[in-house]
Amino acid sequence: MLVRVGCSFVHEATNPVHTVLQVEPRAPGVLEQRWDNDPSDVGSTYVDLYGNPCRRLTIPVGRSSLRYDALVEVDPSPDPVRPDAREVAPGELPDDAFVFTLPSRYCPSDELTDEAWALFGSVEPGWTRVQAICDWVHESIEFGYGSSTPLTTAVDVYEARAGVCRDFAHLAVTFCRAFNIPARYVFGYLPDIGVPPPDDPMDFCAWTEVLLDGQWWTFDPRNNTPRVGRVLIGRGRDALDVAMITTFGGAELLTMDVRAEEAVT
Repeated sequence: MLVRVGCSFVHEATNPVHTVLQVEPRAPGVLEQRWDNDPSDVGSTYVDLYGNPCRRLTIPVGRSSLRYDALVEVDPSPDPVRPDAREVAPGELPDDAFVFTLPSRYCPSDELTDEAWALFGSVEPGWTRVQAICDWVHESIEFGYGSSTPLTTAVDVYEARAGVCRDFAHLAVTFCRAFNIPARYVFGYLPDIGVPPPDDPMDFCAWTEVLLDGQWWTFDPRNNTPRVGRVLIGRGRDALDVAMITTFGGAELLTMDVRAEEAVT
């Protein structure tokens, strides 16, 4: 299946502002991609500590626009489901999974350990427990734009019972880590394939990946159903590691647009 994805940003700056963007797909299968910026500088690229592609450039003085488009080949199947996948004991975890069992800036699992065990401690370990966590987050947290801020942690979401998709992902990751289940924050493009389109404008989507039975599996507490056409941009401990835009100075974001849809061939 072919999916066309992209995004655009318009900024206003009073001084040159160096910026790092994470909007280019990490997943294999990128068939074509291009930047159309005004002014035309496309900067340079590097790969961060988690293997995510990053682009750095400087937003100039005045109004400027950044526009990215890509055509990506994706698996046409929905997210795989493996109900018998088991939890892996800490002593059996691969070395690179340990960092995803620890508390992080937005996922302070040590602060919600008691709550996690009270809610899910009696649930069968493995896929059943992770799915129960996602079910609870999906049903208990009210989705609403403006219900959280860039400083909102999973503890704040748990107490407020409201957030956006990144908050849903943070809370599910936090609960998983409370059981020493490796869980990482993921974000990317998610086209509305096979589902009714939402009333709100399209945005980037955040979900989770959880290590069970030696394999990373996709869980999506916001939508809580297997989906088709995910295009991975980045993964990390939490949203701090995979911010779509990091500016080193004061550049005002005036507009943002996100696009993801099945490509017509």
